[in-house]
Amino acid sequence: MSIFEVIGGRKLSGSIIPQGAKNEALQIISAVLLTKEAVTIHNIPDIIDVNLLIELLQEIDVKINRVDANTCVFQADNVNVDYLSSEAFHKKSGRLRGAIMLVGPLLARYKIAYLPKPGGDKIGRRKIDTHILGLEKLGAVYTYNENSNCFQLKASELKGCFMLLDEPSVTGTANIVMAAVLASGTTTIYNAACEPYIQQLCKMLTRMGAKIEGIGSNMLIITGVEQLNGTTHTMLPDMIEVGSFIGLAAMTQSDITIKNAGVKELGIIPEKFQQLGIKMNIHDDDIHIPSQDLYEIQTYLEGGIPTMYDNPWPGLTPDLLSILLVTAIQAKGSILIHQKMFESRLFFVDKLIEMGAQIILCDPHRAVVVGMERQKKLRGITMSSPDIRAGVALLIAALSAEGKSTIQNIEQIDRGYQNIDERLKKLGAEISRRV
Repeated sequence: MSIFEVIGGRKLSGSIIPQGAKNEALQIISAVLLTKEAVTIHNIPDIIDVNLLIELLQEIDVKINRVDANTCVFQADNVNVDYLSSEAFHKKSGRLRGAIMLVGPLLARYKIAYLPKPGGDKIGRRKIDTHILGLEKLGAVYTYNENSNCFQLKASELKGCFMLLDEPSVTGTANIVMAAVLASGTTTIYNAACEPYIQQLCKMLTRMGAKIEGIGSNMLIITGVEQLNGTTHTMLPDMIEVGSFIGLAAMTQSDITIKNAGVKELGIIPEKFQQLGIKMNIHDDDIHIPSQDLYEIQTYLEGGIPTMYDNPWPGLTPDLLSILLVTAIQAKGSILIHQKMFESRLFFVDKLIEMGAQIILCDPHRAVVVGMERQKKLRGITMSSPDIRAGVALLIAALSAEGKSTIQNIEQIDRGYQNIDERLKKLGAEISRRV
């Protein structure tokens, strides 16, 4: 198991380019199963979760030409459907929560799919009901095998219908959309997620010949077609990386420019960091964060302590709350961080408290951060990364801390961040990877 050793307290400087969007990649790469023609995808993040999904496609005989680390040509013209029921496929797909994105395309094209109980982050319960219920409404029937801990979904035919999702699940919406594009008739999905990742998926499917109305809204109307064609697609920059780099610059008092940040697709994210008092200059598609000695949290107009919480898009993505929490540690003022979605995602704050942060964990969903105004530095400790986003939050804390920090279980960080140690070294960070 690898670790990061970090010597903190250094100011960083320079430019960094965000990787392709991880969450978009898992959907887009799964969608190649919807056509027998070649699909070329650019700006693929070279990270564990995405590479594992590509391996899964290879194992079911999807032809893959990896042109370079970030570009692949996929062709699903001779998929080995029988392999889907194998123990080997179930074991590997069970390691990756993103494997759930294969279900919709497989059902649409081959009328059968298998879904092992998903793996991934240990951040609390992550129900799959939205996926199963939506696919059931299209005509799928599921059974659960307790011995293999696996769902099987089958459909003699998928038929369009109206459905109201129980929650605007991003992955649930994507799965249902991918199933509906090849279903007969019209499917209306109300309370659909409308994140940029969903918009990207819908735009790609439209280029492939799908008929989708309402892209960017919470109501998608999909008229099924008989087949889809090949296409070329380029991933957006990863908005979570962009937010992570903004937080890193603020905590380490660094001067950093984020190049090609996909500013138009960031929504409310820059505003949330500005609410912490972080200055930034946006030039075209670049974000420059100048070095700041101190940043002050904006209070409510009547002077009350603000609350920052996650919401469905265009609200704040929950993936950035860990980063915003750690960034607030050295701010002037206090803030309540309310993580609504996952009940275990704030459980990394004990390590921040051990480093010297002033944080009160109120309950599994809420933490109050009392900013230290740089009156004292965090101190380096040994800690473990519990999930992707908490791992990077701890890395940001370590880079701002005094002394040496050791971060264990960095495979969690590698699942979502491409060569993060080498990229940060180029900004001047003192970080080394040890086995």
